[in-house]
This record gives sequence, structure tokens and C-alpha cells, in this order.
Amino acid sequence: MRKYLFIIKTQIMSNLQYVFNIVFGFIGYFIMLFILFNLWKYLYSDQSELINGYTMTQMTWYVIVTEILWMSLGGRKLCNKISKDVRSGNITYNINKPYNYIGYCLSTHLGDIFVKGLIYTFLGMLTGLLFLKSFPDLTLVNIIVVLITSILATSISALIIIAIGLISFFIEDSGPFYWVYSKIILVLGTIFPIEYFPNIIQKILNYSPVYVVSYGPAKLFVDFSWDKAISIVLAQIIYILIAYSICYFIYKKGVKRINVNGG
Repeated sequence: MRKYLFIIKTQIMSNLQYVFNIVFGFIGYFIMLFILFNLWKYLYSDQSELINGYTMTQMTWYVIVTEILWMSLGGRKLCNKISKDVRSGNITYNINKPYNYIGYCLSTHLGDIFVKGLIYTFLGMLTGLLFLKSFPDLTLVNIIVVLITSILATSISALIIIAIGLISFFIEDSGPFYWVYSKIILVLGTIFPIEYFPNIIQKILNYSPVYVVSYGPAKLFVDFSWDKAISIVLAQIIYILIAYSICYFIYKKGVKRINVNGG
């Protein structure tokens, strides 16, 4: 565990040198929030009106949180890195290293996005206060729980993307799989809460990655309840175990394939 924490620390220190690049990258995020904020203002004739259980303020904060989680993730970069390692054969140098390749990729990525996540969270909260002039009614303990679910959500997303990248052991390019995954999360988990979809789709989404990587933390931020928090954290723990197991299975199969082919 200490070596993975050291990898995270090293990546954080490295990314502190690019703070201004991250801040400039927030411009696109701000434009998207501005568009969505005006969309919700148009849809809600009264700010206290409820649509599928959400006020306009709650909907705006929901999108702010989900966009922070998604924009700070950098999933395409992680997927491309793993795919490149596999296709170039560079992954063979990591097989006998004193660390697990999956743990190494996860630790490196978490270190990469730590600084970006902090900056986007700070600027995102300021943007929300600028637009809405109010903040969700949360206690310090509630905020800590939301942060924990956000970290778990990011870890799950990273593991799923690692699994997608490792598919490159068996196909030429895993990029299309990442494209499909990213669009599912963007459309079904970032712009709209699960409650906005038909009941049949809601039942599916409640068991999908959408529930644990985007909906969960954002839902707790805008409408916190302990029952919901426990349900989300348990679901996230289960998803982490499943996602890691899938990564491990694909990786072992891929390494075995390399050994069999004399790689």
C-alpha cells in the first residue's frame, strides 16, 4: 500500500507544475455550466417548482457535481495510455515489477487527477454560488460523506476505464469501447438524474455504473439522506470489487497470451 501512496504523491507533485493549464481548462467547463444553467431556468417557470423531485437549484447543483466528477476524470488519457502500453509491448516491462500493474495505473491516475479535481471543485462551487446565490443545506459530516462517495466514484470510473484499456490485449483498438462508455455516462448520468428517465430505464440505471460514478455523489450533495448514503456507499464498494476483479481477470488472460506467444 505504501508504494501506491508514494506513486500518488509523486504524481500530485508533478501535476502541481501545471496548475495554470488546469485553470484555463476550466473555461470549457464554465461555458457548459452556463448553457445548462440557462436551460434549467427556461424549463423551470418557478425556481421552487419540482420536476421529478428536483427544484431548479437542486438540478443546477446536480449538474455542477456530475460535471466536476466527469471533467476532472481524464478517462480518455488513461484508456489511451493503457492501450498504448499493450500495443507497443511496453506492458511487458511492468509484469515483473514489484507492484501490480492495475494498482500502478489506478494510483498514477488518481495522482494525476487529484490537483485537477481540487481546482475544479473549488471553481465549480464558486460558479454555483455565482449562479444560484445559495448552497445546499449540508453539515460537515454530510460533506465528508459526499467527498468519500466522490473518491469511490472516481476510483470505480478509473477501474472501468482500465478494464476497457486492457481489452487491447485481444483487439486492435479499445477506443470505441471507451467512446460508448463515456457517452452512456455523459447522457444518462451527467446531464440528467436517474429520476428523469422512464421507470423501466430507472431500474436498469440503479444497477449500472451510472448510479455509483455520477448519480450517487451528486444526489447526496443536493438531497442528502443517511439511508441513501449507506445504499450508495455499499453499492460503490461492491462495484470496486467487481471492477477490480474484471481488470485482474483481463490482465491475467492478456499476460498469459503474451507468454504463450513468446512475448
